[in-house]
Amino acid sequence: QVQLVESGGGSVQAGGSLRLSCAASEYTYSSYCMGWFRQAPGKEREGVASIDTDGTTTYADSEKGRFTISQDNAKNTLYLKMNSLKPEDTAMYYCAAEEPLCVEWWFLEESFGYWGQGTLVTVSS
Repeated sequence: QVQLVESGGGSVQAGGSLRLSCAASEYTYSSYCMGWFRQAPGKEREGVASIDTDGTTTYADSEKGRFTISQDNAKNTLYLKMNSLKPEDTAMYYCAAEEPLCVEWWFLEESFGYWGQGTLVTVSS
């Protein structure tokens, strides 16, 4: 089974940018739906963005235009570039994978079976 390791979290001021990375233990392109989720203290885990096996990307409404999901197939690495960060973006961010394809309800936690350990993003005002 695929193993996922996130990195790139940290502290940033509002308006700043971060790029999160997720290294996969095996080749995921064309085999797995990949996604980014986040969980703020006291809140449920929510889907942020997904990328399907054909490269189709989907975003939660609140992140459209600010976040970009991408993957480097040669490096088996998934990315999430986050711009114009807001204090409400503060959360633990998780990488997720599921095979074989993304489902319509990809934004639900139960749509993915493989998870990383998370990387913390803190945005100060």
